[in-house]
Amino acid sequence: MKVNIEKSWLKLLDSEFNKKYFLQLNNFVEKEYNSKDCYPQKRFIFSAFNKCSLNNVKVVIIGQDPYHGENQANGLCFSVNSDLRNPPSLLNIFKEINLSFDIRLESDLSDWANQGVLLLNSILTVEKGLPGSHSKKGWEEFTENVIKLISERKKNIVFMLWGGYAKKKESLIDANNHLILKSGHPSPMSANRGYWFGNKHFSKCNNYLKENGIKDICWS
Repeated sequence: MKVNIEKSWLKLLDSEFNKKYFLQLNNFVEKEYNSKDCYPQKRFIFSAFNKCSLNNVKVVIIGQDPYHGENQANGLCFSVNSDLRNPPSLLNIFKEINLSFDIRLESDLSDWANQGVLLLNSILTVEKGLPGSHSKKGWEEFTENVIKLISERKKNIVFMLWGGYAKKKESLIDANNHLILKSGHPSPMSANRGYWFGNKHFSKCNNYLKENGIKDICWS
């Protein structure tokens, strides 16, 4: 696995890539991609970092692992390419946005990333049709270290933690220096039970950014 990552992240994470766990992870990913169908395509594994530089990060949205359907995963959590049908969780994200802003239709969330939203899955790869198949191989350690470094090096970042899995990352974040927004997951199972809709995370995020003199995000 070639680590092709934007230079500001490379400077921060260079030592991480030489740690024993990451070298073992690298070997695992190489073997998986050489013998099985895995997502996203290799060149998109680090898209979250390449589309949102460290210097530009304003918001961090934490997902679990990539979509495991064919051609869905593009390296940004919750995002799919524009020519694909929106997955249920993404549809519910758009419904929540539409309660506060103009209607959102574009399913590729690259425009969010370009504005400073780090769309970070905790696990960056997956085998086709097998969600969670690349868990506990080293990705979690890598992305948790990323979250800790962002918390330590940056100020006034908005962290959106959706669902029980993402909420477990709260201990990595300094709540005195950042805004932590928590709610249920946007998946239908959670949203239909009343744990997602009405959380107002997108408007709360923008209000916090503006209060701290930071340009807000165009979510729609």
